[in-house]
Amino acid sequence: MLRIDNLESEKELSLELDATLQNVKVLLGFIAEELEKHDCPPKADMQIELSAEELLVNIANYAYTSGVGKVKVTMHHLNDPTGVEIILEDQGIPYNPLEKPDPDVTLSAEERKIGGLGIYLAKKNMDEIIYEHQRGSNILTMRKFW
Repeated sequence: MLRIDNLESEKELSLELDATLQNVKVLLGFIAEELEKHDCPPKADMQIELSAEELLVNIANYAYTSGVGKVKVTMHHLNDPTGVEIILEDQGIPYNPLEKPDPDVTLSAEERKIGGLGIYLAKKNMDEIIYEHQRGSNILTMRKFW
């Protein structure tokens, strides 16, 4: 299921979709279209899309133990400074990915433990990432300014 809502503010959009790997392209299309409308520089666009992709992949792979769950994505355009806030919300298993230790990127790929690189990349690419668990939902907010 895919649902896009124009919320009351012209600066806020919402997308609800199944938390599946197949919907990564849908999410990235949604984000890219909005960033283009707001003259997001290419480097920031790439960092935002990569971070959103990594976080959706984690939700799709780990949030729901039985069946497919939903993820709600809300985008707010920010001013002063110019930027974007993207909120990913799911009702999966409570999990704060920001508590996971960063991988040791000084090790070769063969020497590193599997996992954690996507969250690490998101933390490095975004200006701010915040996790909250409220009303039975995992809420991950990421912000990027340009």
